Amino acid sequence: MLLAFCGFASAAMAQTEQYPTLKHKVVTNGFWDNWFIDAGVTHLSSYSSQEHGLGLKKNPFWTGRRNWGAELSVGKWATPVFGMRLKGQANWATQVNSVTGPLNPTYNQYSLSMQPMINLTNLFGGYKPRCWEVSLYGGAGIQHNTTTNSLSSILDLGVMNTWNITKRFHINLDIYGRMGERDMDGVGTVSKSNRLGRRDLNVGFSAGVGVNLGKVGWDNAPDMDAILANHKNQLAALNGTISGLEAENADLKNKLANAPKGGQTKTVTEFASTTASVFFNINKSDIASKKDLVNVKQLAEYAKANNKTIVVTGYADSKTGSAAYNQKLSERRAQTVADELVKMGVDSSKIEVVGQGGVADLTPVSYNRRAVVGLK
Repeated sequence: MLLAFCGFASAAMAQTEQYPTLKHKVVTNGFWDNWFIDAGVTHLSSYSSQEHGLGLKKNPFWTGRRNWGAELSVGKWATPVFGMRLKGQANWATQVNSVTGPLNPTYNQYSLSMQPMINLTNLFGGYKPRCWEVSLYGGAGIQHNTTTNSLSSILDLGVMNTWNITKRFHINLDIYGRMGERDMDGVGTVSKSNRLGRRDLNVGFSAGVGVNLGKVGWDNAPDMDAILANHKNQLAALNGTISGLEAENADLKNKLANAPKGGQTKTVTEFASTTASVFFNINKSDIASKKDLVNVKQLAEYAKANNKTIVVTGYADSKTGSAAYNQKLSERRAQTVADELVKMGVDSSKIEVVGQGGVADLTPVSYNRRAVVGLK
């Protein structure tokens, strides 16, 4: 069931990042964001100070120890790692002692505890929406024994497992221990042989459901260095496009200047036969600028009108990546442009895709991250 929940949660919480982000930094949310309310049932086992030396079973599921209860908590995550919750419990608990033996009486107790929390999953793995998260918490509070009408200070320590079913709803499995004063169960230590300094203890686990309130989650802080580097690559790709257009323009002027009279048809034909370049960012096979497809479309129209075959040749820069990786990258880049040609109406049978791997033909290096479209 948990695996099925994880699959559903992953689909429900999927996000598409529009820019590079930092792993361990997020944008701070408002006060009313990332609150939660949890409710559940708890299984509680009691270990009394007065049982020391009696040789009783330590098994927490022994009927002489275990009992049940309910809990409710309200809290807020201030960051993906640190949070705080106020947890209240109402339990039936058991006096484990030598007087009553197996007929240990139960007593009612209510507790309220403030518990700081640390999300270990986000602490060590960086923040991102996940199905399963593990948090460590500790806290202090008070417990009221309604049977004896007495108060006891308590200390809590536990591990909370959270499965995010959707962005708004989750389920919890909480494993915890609690230490109180030695008369927390209403019975103090009866003799020195039973160690006056020993405390009453509770251990248990709880299972429940919860709902997240306000805005859920955090936005990852943008990686400005990566964004600036990406912009530089895009600028280099744009400069490469401009250089290609300038070269084509110079070639056209030269052909027009040397064209014979009545050679208009020849000039248009030769212009349509020139190549067009499409540029890519480093390690990417997505086209950096759709403006590069303007000249590609002209070639596509000419090829369709004249039943020509188009050859798309992909390249990568040899300065980065291995030869085997660059070969595959160049093929992916060529295929990306070929797919655009198909969208323009070119029959796939009239397109040849070639990958030339990593090259260092052009300067700057970014100009080598390209695909060249030509007519066969």
